[in-house]
Amino acid sequence: MAAADLHRMKMFGRMMSCCVALLLTFSSVSAVGRALNSITDLRPVGFGQSVPEQSLRLLHWFANEIDIDINGDISLTFDPTGYDYGSHRYRNDEQLLDPLPRGYQYYSLGNIHRQGSLQLPHHVTHLQSEHEDGNRARIVIRVREQNVGRRTSQIIDRVYITQHYETSEHRGTAYDPEHTYEITTNLLRAIRKFSINNDNINLLMSLRDHFRSSADDSQLLEMRNTWGQLACLGLLLFIVIPEKYSSHEHNNRRQPAPRSNTQSDAVVNITESNQNNTNLNFTSEDNNTCVCSVICVVIIVIFLIVGLLYWAFKH
Repeated sequence: MAAADLHRMKMFGRMMSCCVALLLTFSSVSAVGRALNSITDLRPVGFGQSVPEQSLRLLHWFANEIDIDINGDISLTFDPTGYDYGSHRYRNDEQLLDPLPRGYQYYSLGNIHRQGSLQLPHHVTHLQSEHEDGNRARIVIRVREQNVGRRTSQIIDRVYITQHYETSEHRGTAYDPEHTYEITTNLLRAIRKFSINNDNINLLMSLRDHFRSSADDSQLLEMRNTWGQLACLGLLLFIVIPEKYSSHEHNNRRQPAPRSNTQSDAVVNITESNQNNTNLNFTSEDNNTCVCSVICVVIIVIFLIVGLLYWAFKH
């Protein structure tokens, strides 16, 4: 075989290696859902129009249940190995998430049919228990154990929101990758501002102004009177999914006046705001544009490599 032919074969092998590497990179980019980093990210995420109310209530509870220190480390306040809050070990059989490093474990939270000594509050579970296909919302956490003095602490370094496929899709108990997103510490901190057991009107006004909600003072007062100690959750739902809280729907679904505790499950009467919808769309469009740009660049590079291969064999 001529030296020129050997040289061409070596060049071909190197270029094919580059193509494989680029394709692997492309696969990893397309397989990983974007991270949700702010309250505005919760609306246009692909769950139809916004995060479902079941998932949002579960995420709100979770954010207020964990501890986050000044370094951003998230600590568990319960034992996921004991089925607390519907938790259990998640084996990642369908390879939905990244492979586990040594010393880490995935746990799934939110199964209302698998409860330990600590149970999810009624305002989280009642929507799921009302519907035959309602027990779908889940939070998946990645936990690492570390020794602190004489005790072992469990630190969360990844948080995901996901849901099971609908029963009609006949996919068993697998999670839907199209509805799986990583939740950043920044978003968890933002949700924690909507605290539980607090109906202070000044806090509601502050949250409204900070997150640019269109709710007026009379609507905030009605939120406080309707939701009681869960008024902040009512405001969060209004910001993220206002289309579910129109006056018409409130009249159809109105619940008795809630007791002043965390078990309230009333629906707040709020009017949808076009201005709020506009504010909630920027982050999604920016993230989608970024992903599309990466995909286009990878495709262009692959075409260039194919062209070089063609040129090399011609010469």
